[in-house]
Amino acid sequence: MITITMRAGGGPDELLHKVEALSEQNLGGCYQCGTCAATCPLAAEMDLLPDALIRHLRFGVPGVLERRMLWICVGCESCTQRCPRGIDVARIIGALRQIRIQEGGDHLIVAQLPDAALREIPAMALVASLRRNTG
Repeated sequence: MITITMRAGGGPDELLHKVEALSEQNLGGCYQCGTCAATCPLAAEMDLLPDALIRHLRFGVPGVLERRMLWICVGCESCTQRCPRGIDVARIIGALRQIRIQEGGDHLIVAQLPDAALREIPAMALVASLRRNTG
């Protein structure tokens, strides 16, 4: 069961504010037509579709940063190209990845992971971990 808390006065959620600032996108412009989700070639693999992601951010639904879809998205920008409102969904996902990485949510020691885990972890999460932990 998901509980959604509506804030009096409609004040922006902290995560929503960060995402809009980093992505330079106004999520309030999304009218939930579903074109982004219908266009995504990896929609069947995602645990949250792009339009639902925006809805979750706008309503402050917890757990957005833990979603696998952030790492499944390959950044093909099909969603961005087809959005009738011109919202760059790929930039929104990129902003969420950046926030997750800054919070230390990608810290993995790849050499210590069992083979079964390596087959389950999204490739983007592994790449982000390796980038963060090298150099």
